[in-house]
Amino acid sequence: MNYRHVYHAGNFADVLKHVVLALVIERLKQKDTPFRVIDTHAGVGFYALNHGPADKTGEWRQGIGRLYGAEARPLSVDVAAILAPYLDLIAAENEAAGSGQITRYPGSPLIARRLLRRGDQLVVNELHPDDRARLAELFARDGQVKVLGLDGWIALKSLLPPKERRGVVLIDPPFEEPDELIRITEGLAEAVRRFETGTYLLWYPIKDPKIVARFHRAIAETCPRDCLVAEVMLRQARHPEKLNGCGLIIVNPPWLLEEQLGKVLPALAERFAEGDGAGSRLQRLARPQA
Repeated sequence: MNYRHVYHAGNFADVLKHVVLALVIERLKQKDTPFRVIDTHAGVGFYALNHGPADKTGEWRQGIGRLYGAEARPLSVDVAAILAPYLDLIAAENEAAGSGQITRYPGSPLIARRLLRRGDQLVVNELHPDDRARLAELFARDGQVKVLGLDGWIALKSLLPPKERRGVVLIDPPFEEPDELIRITEGLAEAVRRFETGTYLLWYPIKDPKIVARFHRAIAETCPRDCLVAEVMLRQARHPEKLNGCGLIIVNPPWLLEEQLGKVLPALAERFAEGDGAGSRLQRLARPQA
């Protein structure tokens, strides 16, 4: 599954992972001590929705377009309050463009950067040379951001633990290789051993539920920390060749995140539904019995 960010900017999967990323960063900001955000598969950081690949696929219309903009229905008061850190960034980005419509979407690097305080740090890694060059241009002369161009799993090994000993790691691989899930399982286990107290956000596609179930079991067997599963389904997974939904495994979820997602996930699933079986799931990853 080729998942180069530029073709899918602002789609339902972006919304899920970026909402959670924003909520985790906001929770980290509750303490005065600095923290670090590490983005292992960062993309280009910023996307135009009205031209280029994102406009060609149009996936954003069924994603952020259903949450923000003239055609989006109002959210409940509770959900709107939880989503405010994320949606305020989307609004600011598009109001700056002055078009009155949604034409711009910030990727995870730019979302993280907008939320940092002075003293917090961001490391963004992108292997694709053209995308890395655009990242470097976006953050040129920004002393709080470091741009790398390594294989994501090599970068993860080299960057942990961060000197701050506080932070969040977003792992959003392209799922291009047949052994990607094995690499993810092994890579996450090693990362957690290096930085046990960090929060990890591990994104994955949902095509064949049987593969996802095996993936969950593998993570539960190898990750020694508390893991929360957050999923949004567009439809029942009758066709394993389709992207039927996506999820995040959240290692060391911060306080109140589970409560917040308990309200947000059903609202996102209702907005993004594409057929029978749409919905959401939020649960702790069960440990295998000894």
